[in-house]
Amino acid sequence: MNDPRARRIRPPQPAARLDIILASLEDDKAIDTVTIDLAGKTSMADYMVVATARSKRHVATLAQHLRERLKAAGMESVPIEGIEQGDWVLLDAGDVVVHLFQPELRAFYNVEKMWAIPATEPSEEPADDARA
Repeated sequence: MNDPRARRIRPPQPAARLDIILASLEDDKAIDTVTIDLAGKTSMADYMVVATARSKRHVATLAQHLRERLKAAGMESVPIEGIEQGDWVLLDAGDVVVHLFQPELRAFYNVEKMWAIPATEPSEEPADDARA
């Protein structure tokens, strides 16, 4: 009754997924890896990781290794978009979203700046357009 298929590995929690992702990117020599805490900013994920690769092949390798390591940790599905082109890859690790870019596209889209801007409250005072 010790069938290994009967024992399912529980997928790691978001913080543990983040640790796996960051270790994988470091091992595979990703450049300028940035982690953005999305808690309170969106319900789509808890964390966003942005990293740069040196070439299309490097982008694809980073994504493939991330998928392999996350599946080995218990995640059943790790969708990847853009791996065929290799310029910008989006990897969905549940509560952690990973963007892998070639340098030019990362600079152009500047994803981390978009998510790092703090939310501001609208002013409650009416605008005074009739100044004398």
